[in-house]
Amino acid sequence: MTTNLTEMNISIEQAYDQLIDKLQGWLNATIEMLPNLVLAVIILVAFVILGKLIRKMVNRLLHKATDNKTIIDLLETIAGVIIVGIGVFIALGVLQLQGTVTSLLAGAGIVGLAIGFAFQDIAANFISGVLLSFRHPFGKGDIIESNDYYGTVQKINLRNTLIKTPQGQLVYVPNKVVYENPFINYTASYERRIDLSCGVSYGDDLEKAKKLAIEAVESLDNYDNSREVELYYEEFGGSSINFSIRFWVDFRQNSDFLSARSDAIMAITKKFDEHDIMIPFPIRTLDFGIRGGEKLNTVLGDGKQSTQEDN
Repeated sequence: MTTNLTEMNISIEQAYDQLIDKLQGWLNATIEMLPNLVLAVIILVAFVILGKLIRKMVNRLLHKATDNKTIIDLLETIAGVIIVGIGVFIALGVLQLQGTVTSLLAGAGIVGLAIGFAFQDIAANFISGVLLSFRHPFGKGDIIESNDYYGTVQKINLRNTLIKTPQGQLVYVPNKVVYENPFINYTASYERRIDLSCGVSYGDDLEKAKKLAIEAVESLDNYDNSREVELYYEEFGGSSINFSIRFWVDFRQNSDFLSARSDAIMAITKKFDEHDIMIPFPIRTLDFGIRGGEKLNTVLGDGKQSTQEDN
């Protein structure tokens, strides 16, 4: 019994000694690492402060390049995270935890590669959205046509461009599709040309018709008088000599174009009516002969003659 107690006391003492040695080793290591630990904390705090300063600087620079608040906030946050991340890696290096740094970098690379494959379409739309925000090919309120969709730009998000059609529908067009394909910005120059086709009869004076059509357009209120009205005769049509009249209007919304075109049609029609200029409608000639070229009364007369002979 005494032997067992003695052996137990020895085991407890050994365990106690091992624990004390372990704690002593940790304490010594902590004391040795204390300067590095303080330095690492100072570095981390310094980089956090630097990250805030960089975010403010990036915010000011981006506001000069784009008005897209979503893009600005995102890029500002990314810049801050990168700066703090650099500080974390430097602090870990000061603590002589190079293995941890290597593992984190390797893990970040693998995770980034996996995310890149999984969300490549989202990433492409995001990058396209950033490029569209900085290049400014169009902005909010512009009237554009992209991928067969025509309307007013409502917003440029991180993933898509929101277009409101004249009929009131909202269309979400992916930024990648907008950036990689041709599109038309109708309000880029705030002016637009109207090409209006018409025709006059073969018996009318072409010089007179041209003069009257130009006068009709020049009398419009929404006509841009800084540009000359152009009229060109284009072809000999089936029932008229066709022409195209071209003039410019200020263009900031759809009604500017539609109302100007409508007013021009009414003005030209009224002007031609006042001066006996005829805008002919299509003429169709009906041929009732078997061999062609025979008039209807001739055909009907032959029919009556045949009937009388039969009687």
